[in-house]
Formats: sequence, structure tokens, C-alpha cells
Amino acid sequence: MNKILFKQFAPFAVLMIVAVAALFVPLLPNFDEGKYNAADVAFILICAALVFLMTPGLAFFYGGMVHRKNVLSTMIKSVVAAGVITVLWTVVSFSLAFGDTIGGFIGNPTTFLFFQGVNSGPAWGTIPLSLFAVFQLMFAIITPGLVVGAVAERIRFTSYILFTVLFSLFVYSPLAHWTWSPEGFLLKMGVLDFAGGTVVHISAGMAALAGALVLKRRKSHIEHKEVPPANIPYVLIGTGLLWFGWFGFNAGSALGASSLAVSAFLTTNTAAGAAGLAWMFFDVARGKKPSVLGFCIGAVVGLVAITPGAGFVSIPSSIFIGAIAAVISNLVVSWKQKTSLDDTLDVFPCHGVGGIVGMLLTGVFATKTVNSLGADGLFYGNPEFFFTQLKGAVIVIIFSFVVSFIIFKFINLIQPIRVSSEEEEEGLDVSQHNEKYSQGTLVVATTGAEVENTSF
Repeated sequence: MNKILFKQFAPFAVLMIVAVAALFVPLLPNFDEGKYNAADVAFILICAALVFLMTPGLAFFYGGMVHRKNVLSTMIKSVVAAGVITVLWTVVSFSLAFGDTIGGFIGNPTTFLFFQGVNSGPAWGTIPLSLFAVFQLMFAIITPGLVVGAVAERIRFTSYILFTVLFSLFVYSPLAHWTWSPEGFLLKMGVLDFAGGTVVHISAGMAALAGALVLKRRKSHIEHKEVPPANIPYVLIGTGLLWFGWFGFNAGSALGASSLAVSAFLTTNTAAGAAGLAWMFFDVARGKKPSVLGFCIGAVVGLVAITPGAGFVSIPSSIFIGAIAAVISNLVVSWKQKTSLDDTLDVFPCHGVGGIVGMLLTGVFATKTVNSLGADGLFYGNPEFFFTQLKGAVIVIIFSFVVSFIIFKFINLIQPIRVSSEEEEEGLDVSQHNEKYSQGTLVVATTGAEVENTSF
């Protein structure tokens, strides 16, 4: 009994300790070096808001694809990261990602502890350091949310919260430091990731694979039962919000209102359109009918694939990148369906494989014509850069999978990471949250007494 009470009280106690500790952080004045560009500040503020919009977009995207009895539990796991990661980022994760480097592998956790010195810090290019921090926060929020799709319909909510914390500290923050900190070892090695192919998508995809392996198969998956999507219009709404927000995700990674941002915006849109069509038409070529889900999933794969190279490749190249990534991910999904791997919503084939394809094709099609900070790729006669991207991708794949696997196993030692078979059968909306998704149900009542309950 005492152990149960401790587990129930621990999350609240930790949050309260952090809240009280925050009151004793020394205050430093805001510092304006006079180097800020008003247009860049306005642009990145808007882009940060767009990236945040992707999190509820992801909730709709995933929530529409799961079984009706797991809609709310799936959606809240994406959205709750906005709370968990915001607090964690402010306390220590931003320091781990962008604090003073420790050997190029991790930031010093005391550099910006509790955001101390962020407002008074030097400019990050032409924008305040605080604005850069909040823009990066939005990336940190959505990344663990991507993993939800692989472990949906069977992971305990409290276990997912703990995963989010540990993933942010031990996977996301180190990768952000390696890739985007000026002293990060991958950046020093020459690896280029414009907006998160490694930091966000490969890391989430490999964590999704690890999670699916640790949590094992759902009962419905073992029995080969078809799980009907709860609400395909939700998926369409989620796709629209993700596509819209991705303009901030990629164009904002130029960190200024510039021609580079315009180029990244265009490559993002073009790759998404090409990928959505490629997935849908490839399905038709294989004897299927064109589907709403097919176009939506394909468009998201295209957005994933263009992310690492959005500011490094030309607009025509983005058509090829989107189309080929959609076909490859589609084939991996088909292969996965023949195996015992239960990645509920195909996070590994779409985000993991899509991110890997995007990183490698950045190594093929990157050109200094678009961005002088980049390098010419294999297509333009520079195989060395392609192999640098390949090495970087392999490092991130191994690191993300191994550490994420250890995290899931560690959580399972503390408490059962998976719900019971009875809770799984009942549905996580009720068993984990005591709530129930009721959209699509018409209740007709007279004089307070229910007469008919009909689905429509």
C-alpha cells in the first residue's frame, strides 16, 4: 500500500519541488546587444508557434488511426509532452542541448539551469538567445510524441510520462548537442541536418522500434484482428495541421526571414505533395484503391524525408526525395505487416526510415548553390559528403535504438510498462483516464430516460 501511495504521489511531489526551487533562481536583467533583427525575431516567433501547432496536429493524426476505445489515451500522450518537456527544457534540457560543451557530446547542465542567463545571454545570430531556446523547445516537445504511435493501445500513461523525461535527457538533448551546437561532434565531423532528420525523426523512429520490441504485441495483433480507424477525418485534420506547422519547422530552421527560409518552405511543400501522390499512386499500381489514409501518410513521410535537407537541396530535387521516400516507406510498411513486429501506427517505417532516407539523400542532392553553408553532395561530384551523412546516420541509429531500448527496459523494472490484458481489452481511455470517446454516437432521450443509442 505504501509503495502504491508513493508512486501516486511522486510525480506531483517532484513537480512541486521544481516549482519551489525555481523561486530561488537568481534574476538577471534582459540584455540587448543591439544585434537583433526585428524581421527575423517576428518570423521566428511565428515559426515557433507553427511548430507548436504540430503537436495537437500529431494528436489528431494518431488519434484518428487507433481503435475507438484508445483515441483519448493516444491523443493525450502527444499533447502532455507540451507540459512535461516545457518544464524539463526550462530546468535542464536546454543546458544539456546548447550549454557549454563537454567534449562535444553534451552541454554543461549548469550553463542555463532553470533558464538562468538565457534572457541576458548573447544573441544567437540575429535573434535573442531566449527566442532560439523557445523555438528549439517546440522540436523537443514533438519528438517523444512521435514515439506514441508505435506503443499506442498498450503502454501505461505513467510509464509514458517517465519515458518522455528519460528520452529527453538521455537521447534528445545529446543528439541536439551533437548536431546543432556549434561544438557538437557530428557538426564538427561535417554532418548536416537542417531541421531534425537525425535529432527528431531518426531518434523517434528508433525509439519507436525499441518500444515496440519491449512492449511486445497487442492481443488484437496476435489474433490478426483488423483494428478499424476511429476517425479518418481526424487523420486528415492532423495531416493538414502537421503540413502547415512543418513550414515553421523547416523554414524557421533558417533562423531568419531570408531567401534560405523561402527555399526551405518551398522544398518542404513540394516534397510533401510529391510523397502523398507517390504513396497513393503506388498503392493503386499494386492493386489497391486510392485512400485518404494513403495520401495523408505519404505526405507526412515526404515532410519527414525533406526535413534534414530542406535548406540544402534544390526545389526540383525535393520532388524526387519525397517520391522515393514514400515508396521506400510504403515497402517497409508492407514488409513489417508480414512480421511479428507490432509498431501500431508504423512510426519506424515512416519516421525512422523516412528520416534515414532523407539524411542519405541530403548527402546525394545537397548543393552549395542553395546554401553556401552546406556542401555539394554525391550528385554534384562529392562522394565524401555522402559518406559523412551515412556515418552520421549510422551513429544516430545505433545510439537512439540502444539508449531507448535501455530506457524502456529500465522503466519496466520500476513498474509494469504495459497495461494488463483486461485493461487492454477495456481500452486505455477508460482504464488509464476514466474517460470515453463518444463522438459519432447519437443519444436520444425523453424525460431524462435514454431511449436509443445509435452509432452513425
